Amino acid sequence: MSYLEAIKTAIIIFPIIAFLFTIPFILHQYHKYGSINKLRVLIIYSFILYLITIYFLVILPLPSIEEVENTTGKTIQLIPFSFISDIVRETQFNILKPSTYISTITHPSLYTMLFNIFMTIPLGMYLRYYYKCSLKKTLILTFSLSLFFELTQLTGLYGIYPRPYRLCDVDDLITNTLGGAIGYLLMGIVDDFLPTREKIDEETLENGKKVSGFRRITLFFLDGFVCLFLATVVALFSNFKMMLVTTIIYYAVIPYFWNGKTLAGNFLNVKVSFPNLTFLRLIIKTVFQYFYYFILPICILSIGMIVVKNVDISSVGSIWTYLTCFIIIFLFYIINIILILKNNNIYYDKLLKITYLSTITERGEKNG
Repeated sequence: MSYLEAIKTAIIIFPIIAFLFTIPFILHQYHKYGSINKLRVLIIYSFILYLITIYFLVILPLPSIEEVENTTGKTIQLIPFSFISDIVRETQFNILKPSTYISTITHPSLYTMLFNIFMTIPLGMYLRYYYKCSLKKTLILTFSLSLFFELTQLTGLYGIYPRPYRLCDVDDLITNTLGGAIGYLLMGIVDDFLPTREKIDEETLENGKKVSGFRRITLFFLDGFVCLFLATVVALFSNFKMMLVTTIIYYAVIPYFWNGKTLAGNFLNVKVSFPNLTFLRLIIKTVFQYFYYFILPICILSIGMIVVKNVDISSVGSIWTYLTCFIIIFLFYIINIILILKNNNIYYDKLLKITYLSTITERGEKNG
């Protein structure tokens, strides 16, 4: 039952961990490949879920501190392969007596040993298939992960408990490492039926030669974050007006001298292209997008404030007025996001003759 509890807890926690991992993952993928491969996403996120699950299988269920304080007995077992003698002793196993086979197979001590092996088989498979580890490296990494688990138990969950609440067993290191080796060998059997890591990289880089709508949205928000950070730092050391100057420098001056790339664009391998890349065109683009995405929504909200202030309406009517404004603004952003995701280009791209180009080359390196 404790196994089911650990798996259930891992599934509940996984969305939180995945959410925290998502933004760095997206940025890394666009920086390295210029696109995000669905199979790579499945592999990486399933690997994260797997690691969370086995970690919780090791530490859960958590006893109370009072229970641990009153616990006596061994905290560490350093005799290798003692699990064999334990199984023989507890099950009365005798190789010459077939009648003892069933009781041995169904005994919990054997389950524990098999569980420790099966727990790290997927790790060996992940390490060989996706991370391209050799057998030696797989053994080292599997042993290291198992050692981390055992030290977690030995330290009483990093000092939270006054003493270990589970036995730190050297046999766990052996069986976990064996599981990693078995996983490595099993992956060698099915490896030919799966797309190789190189194939995944090639497809990702090929897709990275085009700027997808999602990549463009990522660029928009990363540009906004970097520019806002720089403008805020400048404002702290000078004055508020310098924020506008910093914005112009970021969105117009830097791209003009850097072949259409901003700082975020260089990181994400995206540049802006015009028929004639002039400083004036970059200024017009910056001002237009600033008014379109920031000033226009503020104007909508301002209209609502004017209505509430100058029209004799009830408090409920005022709430509905503001709510309507927020809904309009929300729909405005959602519609623009959908348009960009569906077609990459949006109507003002054609108006301003803007093209977003990938700087990923055929070998996956960055231009410039």
